[in-house]
Amino acid sequence: MVLDKAVPLISENNEDSTSNEGITQNYDYFYDDLALSKRVWIESKKLWHIVGPTIVTRIAAYTLFVIAQSFAGHIGDVELAAISLGSNVIVGLTCGLLTFLQSQLQPGIMAWVSIVGVVFQIIGSWILVTVLGWGVMGVAIALCLAWWIQALVLFGYIVFWGGCPFCWAGFSMEAFSGLWEFIKLSAASGVMICLEYWYSTALMLMTGNLKNADIALDALSICTSINQWEIMIPFAFFAGVGVRVANELGAGNGKGARFATIVASTTSIAIGVVFWLLAMIFHDKLALIFSNSQPVLDEVDKLSVLLAFTILLNSLQPVLSGVAVGSGWQSIVAYVNIGSYYLIGIPLGLLLGWTLHGGVTGIWGGMIVGTAVQTMILGIITMRCNWEKEANKASRHVDKWEAI
Repeated sequence: MVLDKAVPLISENNEDSTSNEGITQNYDYFYDDLALSKRVWIESKKLWHIVGPTIVTRIAAYTLFVIAQSFAGHIGDVELAAISLGSNVIVGLTCGLLTFLQSQLQPGIMAWVSIVGVVFQIIGSWILVTVLGWGVMGVAIALCLAWWIQALVLFGYIVFWGGCPFCWAGFSMEAFSGLWEFIKLSAASGVMICLEYWYSTALMLMTGNLKNADIALDALSICTSINQWEIMIPFAFFAGVGVRVANELGAGNGKGARFATIVASTTSIAIGVVFWLLAMIFHDKLALIFSNSQPVLDEVDKLSVLLAFTILLNSLQPVLSGVAVGSGWQSIVAYVNIGSYYLIGIPLGLLLGWTLHGGVTGIWGGMIVGTAVQTMILGIITMRCNWEKEANKASRHVDKWEAI
C-alpha cells in the first residue's frame, strides 16, 4: 500500500488526515496567522505523543538492569560484574522492534510492554533467587526471560495482531532492496552513538587510575547513576524529535521540521533547567539514597556542581543529535563527536585531572568542555540548516522507496 507522502503520521485530527481538507488543516498553522501559542500547543501534542511513552519505556528498560544488578549485588561482587557485562548483550534483542514501532508512532505499546517486563523480572528474580536459591543463574534467567517476553509480544503485535497495517504487509524479499544504503546510514548512526557512550566510559576509566580513587569512584558512580536516570528524559526527546523531523521532512514540509526542532529543544531545556536547579539546591543531599558514608557524601557534594551542569548540557545535546538522526546527518555528527570528545574533551580532562592534579573534578570538568563544544557545533549546524532543501532531499528518498 502506498501512502500519500504529504500526510504526516501524527495529525491533529486523524479522521481528516486522509483527505485534502485534513492535509490543509494540519499544515495551515505553519503558514497562516495562528497565534504562536496555538502552534506550540499543536506541535507539543505531537511531540509528547512520542516522548511521554518513550520516557516510560526508557526508564523501565534502565530499571531492568538496576533490578538485575541489585539481586546480583546481594549475592557477590563477581556475580554483579558478570550480570553487568552479560546484560549489555541481551538488550539488543528488542532494539530493532522498538525502533520500528517508534518510527511508526506506536509508543503506547512500547511503554506497556516495558512495564510488563519490569513486573515480570521483579517477580521472576524473587522466585528464582530468593525462593529457589538459584543464585546468579536465576538473575540471568529472569532478565533474559523479561527481554524475550518483550521481544515476542512486540513481534506478535507487529506481525500477527495488525498493529502497523500501513507499514507491515508480510515477509518479502523486497525488504532487502536498498539494503546497502540502509547499512551505510545505520553504520554512521551506530558510530555516532558509540562515540558518545565510550566518552562517558572514559570518565570512569580515567578516574579509576587516580591515586586513592576509591572514594572518588564511589562518588562518581553515584553522580553517574543520578545522571543516567535523568538523561532518560532527554533520550526520549532524542527519539521524539528524530521521528518528528523525519516525518515532516519526508512529507516535504521543511518549516514543520524546523518548528518541531525549536519546540523540542525549548521543552527539553526547560525540563533540564528544573533538574539543574534541583541538583544545585539539594547538592548536599543527592547521595543520601545511595550511601551513608560521610566521605562519599562530601565528595558527591563537591561534584554536585559538575553534575548539575552535565544535566543542563544533556538537556539539549540529545535533542540536537535526534535532529541529526531525523535529518540523516549521522556521519557528520560522528566526525563532530570525534573532534569534540576525543581531541578536546579527553585530552583536556587528562591535563586538568592528572597533569594539574585536579583529580576527578578536573577530569570531569575537561570532559564537560568537550560536550559543550559538541553541543555548540551541533547547534550551529542546526541553525544554519536549509530546511526546505533537506525536505526536498527527503521527499526524493520517499519517492524512491514508494516506487519499490
